[in-house]
Amino acid sequence: MKIAVLPGDGIGTEIVSEAVKVLEALELPFEMESALVGGAAYEAHGHPLPESTLKLAMDADAVLFGAVGDWKYDKLDRPLRPEQAILGLRKNMGLFANFRPAICYEQLVGASSLKPELIAGLDILIIRELTGDIYFGQPRGRRTATDGHFPGAEEAFDTMRYSRPEIERIAHVAFQAARKRSKKVTSVDKANVLETFQFWKDVMTEVGQQYPDVELQHMYVDNAAMQLVKAPKAFDVVVTGNMFGDILSDEASMLTGSIGMLPSASLNSKGQGLYEPSHGSAPDIAGKGVANPLATILSAAMMLRFSLNQEAAAQRIEAAVQKVLAQGLRTPDIYSEGTTKVGTAQMGDAVVKALA
Repeated sequence: MKIAVLPGDGIGTEIVSEAVKVLEALELPFEMESALVGGAAYEAHGHPLPESTLKLAMDADAVLFGAVGDWKYDKLDRPLRPEQAILGLRKNMGLFANFRPAICYEQLVGASSLKPELIAGLDILIIRELTGDIYFGQPRGRRTATDGHFPGAEEAFDTMRYSRPEIERIAHVAFQAARKRSKKVTSVDKANVLETFQFWKDVMTEVGQQYPDVELQHMYVDNAAMQLVKAPKAFDVVVTGNMFGDILSDEASMLTGSIGMLPSASLNSKGQGLYEPSHGSAPDIAGKGVANPLATILSAAMMLRFSLNQEAAAQRIEAAVQKVLAQGLRTPDIYSEGTTKVGTAQMGDAVVKALA
C-alpha cells in the first residue's frame, strides 16, 4: 500500500504530520513517500506540480494532501500559482468525484452558529463533480469585446460545459452512495437560466430511473444554499457540478461548527484517490501550532476506507476522534467554554493515544 504524502503550504505541513503520526500508529504495511507541492514546490522547482511529484502521485494507491496557497503567490501567472497543483492532480489522475461528508458531532453542536435543534445529528454527503464545468471549460481568456453592452472594451470569458458521460458517471456515484445511506439524492442545478444545467437535470433524471429505490429531488442552487441553512437535515446525498459544489460544500462545512473538522475524498474510476481536508492553507495561522488536524486525520480514515480497503482501521481512527472530542479536547477553532484548548500536535497525540 503506497501513499504519496504531499503536505503543501501554510498549515498543510503541520496537519499532515499529525495524520501521518496517526497512520504510523496503526502499524499497517504502508509505504509513505513525501514530495513538495504548491508554493513550496514553486520555490524549489519553479512549478507548483513538478514532474517528480506528479509521478509519485500517479504511481501511489492514494495521495494524502495538505493544502496549498499563500497570498504572496497571487501575483504569479495563473499556471504557476500553487492552486494549479490541485487542479493538475485532479486532471491527471482523473479524479472526477469529490466526497465531502458534513457530519455534526454530538460534542460540537455548540460550536455551530445554527440552533442546536437544526444541526444535532446532521449527516450530509455532498458529491461534487470535479473535472468539468466552468473551472476546466475551454475556450477562456481575455479579449476586446465585439458585442454586448460595451463593444470595444476589454472583457474576460470562461466556458461552462458538461458532456453526457461526465454527468452520467457522477450520477451513478451519487445514487450508489445514497443506496448505502437514506436513499435520497438532491441534484442541484440552475436549469432555469443555464443550458448546461438543464442538460445536467435531464441526464440526472434519466439515470435516476435506473434506481427506483432512491428518491431524486431537483433543486436550484440558490434555493439549496438557503435550505442548507434553514433545514439541513432534510438532505441526504447532494450531487452537483464543480462550481456549485465548491460553494455549497464550504457552506455545509460551517453547519458543523468548523471547516477544520471536514475531510474530503476525490476518487477516479479505479478507486485511486486524493484525500485532503476541506479547508485551505490558512497562512495567517501557519507555524503557530494552533491548526485543527482532525479534518486531515479523518481524511486519512477515508483513504483507508475507499482506496486501501482497510475499513476496520478507518473505523478505529473515527472512533479515536470521537473519543478525543468526548474528552473535551479542542483546538481554538472549535473551542467553547468548559472545554480544554490544545494545539495541533497535542490533538494529534491525543488521537494516537485514543487508538490504543
